[in-house]
Amino acid sequence: MTPTVETTVMAGPARRYVVLATVSAATMLYAMAITIANVVLPQMRGALSATPDQIAWVVTFNLVATAIVTPISGWLANRFGRRNVMLIGTFGFTVSSVLCGASGSLETVVLFRICQGAFGAPLVPISQAIILDTFPQRQHALATALWGVGVVTGPIIGPTVGGYIAEEYSWRWVFFMMVPFGVITLACIWAFIQRRGERPRPVLDWIGFLALAAALGAFQLMFDRGQRNSWFESPETILEATIGLLALYLFLVHIATARRPFFNPRLFLNHNYSLGLILAFLFGMLSFAPLVLFPPLLQDLRGFPDSTVGLLLATRGAGNMLSFLLVVRLAQWNPRLTLTLGFLCQVLSGWAISHFDINLTIFGIVWTSALQGIGIGLIWVPLTLVMFSTVRPDQLDEASAVFHMLRNFASSLFISICVAVVIRSTFINVAELSAVLTDFNKLLLFPWVTGGAGFESARELASANAEVQRQAAMIGYLNAFRLFTIVSIIPIPLIWLARMPKRDGA
Repeated sequence: MTPTVETTVMAGPARRYVVLATVSAATMLYAMAITIANVVLPQMRGALSATPDQIAWVVTFNLVATAIVTPISGWLANRFGRRNVMLIGTFGFTVSSVLCGASGSLETVVLFRICQGAFGAPLVPISQAIILDTFPQRQHALATALWGVGVVTGPIIGPTVGGYIAEEYSWRWVFFMMVPFGVITLACIWAFIQRRGERPRPVLDWIGFLALAAALGAFQLMFDRGQRNSWFESPETILEATIGLLALYLFLVHIATARRPFFNPRLFLNHNYSLGLILAFLFGMLSFAPLVLFPPLLQDLRGFPDSTVGLLLATRGAGNMLSFLLVVRLAQWNPRLTLTLGFLCQVLSGWAISHFDINLTIFGIVWTSALQGIGIGLIWVPLTLVMFSTVRPDQLDEASAVFHMLRNFASSLFISICVAVVIRSTFINVAELSAVLTDFNKLLLFPWVTGGAGFESARELASANAEVQRQAAMIGYLNAFRLFTIVSIIPIPLIWLARMPKRDGA
C-alpha cells in the first residue's frame, strides 16, 4: 500500500492561488512564533529569573529544533503525504504554543519551544515545495514573492499585537494569541490541500539522521553555553565540540558510502544549488540576530515599553513587504544583481547601527530595521530562483529541506555568537570604564567632567555604576552589529559565481 502525495501541477489558476494562500498562512504562523517571542524576552527574563544568555535559549533552541527536524521534512512528506504532515505539524505547533504560555519555569518554556520548533519545522519547506510543484516554472518568481508577502505578515502582526498584549497582560498571552491563527490554518489545510498521486514509501536513513541531529545539537549547545563555561577551559565545551565533530564526520562519511543515504550526495553536485546553500547559510545568520538583539537593547538601555518595541520590530516586516512589490521584476531581470542589492542593504543597515550611541532615536531604529526588511525581501526570491532553477521536481522536497535546515541552524548559531559577543564585551568594558572611577582620578573633581554627578554618597556611586553598566552593554551591542556587518559583506563576491539558467520562453 503506497501513500498518496499531493501535487497540483495541473490545477487551474484559481485553485493555485487558494493553495498559495493556505500554505502562506501555515508559514506565517511559524514566522509569527519566532518574532513574537523576541518582543517579550526581557519580560520573560525577569519573570523566570534568567540571565541574558539563558533567556536567549527560548529563541535558539526553537531554531535548532527546527534545524534538526527540517531535513526529514522530505521523508515525512513522501512517507505520510504533504497534507497529513502539515495537519499534524500545525496541530502540534498550536498545542505547544498553549503549553509555552502555561509554563512556570525557564526549563519548561524551552522544552515546549523545542516542541513548537519541531512541529513547525516541516511547514516551511513543504509549503515551498507545494508552491514550486503547483505553479509552472515561468510563475515561480511571482508565486515565491506572493508567498513571501504572506510570510512577512507574521513578523508584522506578531511584534505589533504581541507587544501590546504583553504590556497589558503578560508575556504568556503572546503565546496564547497564536491559537486562533493555528485553528484557522488547520481548517484551511484540511479544506484546500488535497491528496493526489502516489509514490513508494521511502526508507529513512536513521544513522545519517541521528548523526546530523547529534552534530547540530552539540554545536548549538557549545555556542550557547561556551561563554558561561569560559569556552575551552571547560570540560563540557570540549565534550560538546568532540561530539559535534565526530557526529559530523560520521554523517559525511555515511552519506558518501551508504546505499540509501539521508541526503543524496548527487544533489550537491548541482553548482547553483551548492553555491546557494553557502549563501543560504550566510543569509540565515543575518535573518534573526537583530530581532533578538534589539528588544533588550531598547528596553534595558533605553526604557522603551513592550508596545513600542513591537512597533519598531514591525517596521522590519513592513520593509520586507515593500521589497516584494519590486523584487519579482528585479529577480527575473537579473537575480545576481538583486541578491547583491539585498546584501548591500544589510551591510548599510548593520554599519549604521554599529555607529549608534546610547541616545539612539526611534527614527534611527525605524529606517535601519526597514532597510534590513527590504534586504531580506531582495535576497529571498532571487536566492530561491538561483538555487532551485536547476533542481529536478522529484528532488524538491529534499532540496528544500536542506536549504531550510542550514538557514535555521545558521540563525540559531549566529544568535548565540552575537549574545556571547554582547556579554563578553560588556564584561570587558565594565572593567575598563570602572577603572577611571577612582579617588586617584583628579578629573572627577571638576563638574564639567562629571556633568554634575557626585561620587560621595552610596546612591551617587550606585547611579555611576549603573551608567557604567549601561554604556558597557551598549558597546557590546555595537560590537555584535559590527560582526553582523562583516558577515553581510562575505556573500557579495560569491553571488557572481552563480550560473544563470536559460529562460523557459516566458
